[in-house]
Amino acid sequence: MSEQFHRPTGPRISRPDPTLGHEERDVSIRPIALTVAGLIVVVIAVFVFIQVLLNVLAGIQSRRSAAPSPLAGAYGMKEPPAPRLQTDPVADLQAQRARDQALLSSYAWVDRDAGVVRMPIERAIEVLAARGLPSRTPPEEGKR
Repeated sequence: MSEQFHRPTGPRISRPDPTLGHEERDVSIRPIALTVAGLIVVVIAVFVFIQVLLNVLAGIQSRRSAAPSPLAGAYGMKEPPAPRLQTDPVADLQAQRARDQALLSSYAWVDRDAGVVRMPIERAIEVLAARGLPSRTPPEEGKR
């Protein structure tokens, strides 16, 4: 069997000659500059159109809406009811910690009739170490 090879028929594709250098035609800058300028004009026109439209619609809305109540100024100046948002949370936290520290490091009666006092933690540990924990008396064996 003989093998036959087919050569492509048609125009031959020639490879560029590497000695020729670069392409001598440059990109035309004029169409690019005109396109950029046109886009800038369109953006500015849209911006101006939207500003005019918003002003016209705001004017229409203000003419259609009712006059504000004369009491609105007096009611608007009142402080809102509690609880309010914190205006300075860091200072609030520092004040809370100072109050807690003052409670933990001072003596005061909790219940004078029952003899319950509040004392500093360090002193309470010393008293507890000296006296020991209170304990219950175990029930007697026969009374169960």
